[in-house]
Amino acid sequence: MNVEELIIYEDNHILVVVKPQNVPTQEDSSKDEDLLNILKAFIKVRDKKEGNVYLGLVHRLDRPTGGVMVFAKTSKAASRLSSQIQNGELEKKYIAVLDGIPKDKEGHLVHFLKKNESQNIVSIVPSLTTGAKKAELDYKVLDIIDEQCLVSVHLYTGRGHQIRVQMNAIRCPIVGDKKYGTKNENCNLALWAYSLQFEHPTTKQKMNFIVYPPQDLYPFSKFNIDMFLNLKQIPSEY
Repeated sequence: MNVEELIIYEDNHILVVVKPQNVPTQEDSSKDEDLLNILKAFIKVRDKKEGNVYLGLVHRLDRPTGGVMVFAKTSKAASRLSSQIQNGELEKKYIAVLDGIPKDKEGHLVHFLKKNESQNIVSIVPSLTTGAKKAELDYKVLDIIDEQCLVSVHLYTGRGHQIRVQMNAIRCPIVGDKKYGTKNENCNLALWAYSLQFEHPTTKQKMNFIVYPPQDLYPFSKFNIDMFLNLKQIPSEY
């Protein structure tokens, strides 16, 4: 992994990167190499830093999900970015390929989710269930090919496995989702965080980062993503 190629923006306060698929955001029970520690180690060597490198994790992507993320390089930046997330001011958008076509081509989904920590499975539960957390998103079908569809997803809450569980709830699981899917297609999870918008924690400038999945990544490669999102593509190769 060429870490330098993952970095798309950096200043003294924030670090914006492309998370590759199937890399944990932070250390987990697998003890596999994770993005947070990979970036810390890279900065330590690059900048010849003594001691520990501070890098604040303010949001996450599920292990099989790739796409754009922001890390905080100072505790002040971490605090201000976290506040934006809590206030719904940090905007995250995804694209996904679904197995099946939703009945409604556009929709607003609200469910209550609860995670079984021992099994790492998230389920939809009644709203009054102890430990239940509200999950909310909008989706829009962009194109349909071979009983699969490309959708854009605007996420309002950042629950673990949220998009995967909510898409499966409308009987259109994400292609390649071996945990919640209904078909075992041999490909990576077709879920990608393509857009991240937030206010810079110190300059207050509006920051907007767009990263499309690699052009040859199946099943995204079946669709003309740029035509539907009408956004300038930032190439990303791993």
